[in-house]
Amino acid sequence: MARNTQVAADHHAPPITHILAEFVANHPGFLSGGWSDTVDHEAHRTFMNWLGCAIGAAHHEAAEAAVAAVMFLQPAPQATLPGRPEKVDIASAALINGITSHTFDFDDTHLKTIIHPAGPVASALLALSEHTGASGRELLDALVLGIDVACRVGNAMYPDHYDRGWHITGSTGTLGAAAACARLLKLDAGRTAMALGIAASQPIGMREQFGTMTKPFHPGAAARAGLMSALLAAQGYTASPRALEAPRGMMQTVSTKNDWLEITEELGKRFEISFNSYKPFACGIVIHPSIDACVQLGRRGVTPDQVESIELKVHSLVLELTGKKEPADGLQAKFSVYHGCAAGLTFGRAAEGEFSDEVVNRADMVALRRKVVATVDDSIDEASADVTAVLKDGQRVHVFVEHAIGSLQNPMTDANLEAKFHGLSDPLLGAVRSGELISACWNLAAADNVRALAALAVPQA
Repeated sequence: MARNTQVAADHHAPPITHILAEFVANHPGFLSGGWSDTVDHEAHRTFMNWLGCAIGAAHHEAAEAAVAAVMFLQPAPQATLPGRPEKVDIASAALINGITSHTFDFDDTHLKTIIHPAGPVASALLALSEHTGASGRELLDALVLGIDVACRVGNAMYPDHYDRGWHITGSTGTLGAAAACARLLKLDAGRTAMALGIAASQPIGMREQFGTMTKPFHPGAAARAGLMSALLAAQGYTASPRALEAPRGMMQTVSTKNDWLEITEELGKRFEISFNSYKPFACGIVIHPSIDACVQLGRRGVTPDQVESIELKVHSLVLELTGKKEPADGLQAKFSVYHGCAAGLTFGRAAEGEFSDEVVNRADMVALRRKVVATVDDSIDEASADVTAVLKDGQRVHVFVEHAIGSLQNPMTDANLEAKFHGLSDPLLGAVRSGELISACWNLAAADNVRALAALAVPQA
């Protein structure tokens, strides 16, 4: 029997869908003074970091399974898959690119919202740009604007939307990918609004999937959904012009917090890509301060065989997100602060190799992470960690990390990012070709089209 439901909603929300569509379609872009050189440099850094992550995981078992599924559909060879020899249709390429770029959990992070913005946006853009012959400048402009849409919507809904269990990278990433692809296709504001409206009916991803192959599926599916939303809109497909802000639109449906000013304030003047950060460690971002502290313990002479216990004090969010004490494989270990501490102390680093299934199940790693005693202290910021190594001789060695390497306050340098790219790409492409790709990324704005860069990302036979 039908019934009337009464749910509190804001019936006077500003026309967010229209505002964002006008912004994406009509913003002048970098060459017309749309943003600073600093913002543009961050766009180059974001794209290079994304590409390295996508190449690095190109042959992970998650990627192999996804490519096999896509090949079952007999896709047209429209777009390159970085790190692989196959070509597939652009929608499937967007999906695979998003999966590979997020599989290692080594990608960029917008720290205010924990969104990994390049995953959905760049994954769709590279596929579409290669197929259409778009210039590097067009790709970069679309990347900046698409990331702005995703992160501003995220700002408006976070933390309520995330706390409800949504994987915010997938949910807002669908909008970012749609906006970016609409920009690349040069859709007018009306059709861009339709692209956003179509995408608004496709928020993707639940946090329950963290630690499984389905977590990286989220940015992949968001990239594909956003791309298809723009393609549909380009052909005249319609949606509600209030799909984002309406009482039963996306944002008020998936979050009780909707701060509209987070979207409209300084729109076109402040760009969220400026607040992007890049991971030195291949795991959940909230583990990074703890790993950094354990790396510092090692530099101060502490070795695993000396340790009686490791006392770890962290914000409650750290254990909520990464409290897996006994991870069974590498994907689960990316959400184990216990394994992160053990890896940081044992290896002095925590790149993808330290999260392999083999390392995770090594007897010494199992034993060491069982010595990590984690307690909640909400007086400590979620971006910090307090770590004390209690040694067998009774000595106590203490490290407090306020801002881990990779944070906005302690960022990775361009040289750090290049070294990270080589670490991910060299095993597949070789050092020389990886170096050529790095140069192509830095010079992307001058590229007549992105096809040469895409070709460099394919392994040589």
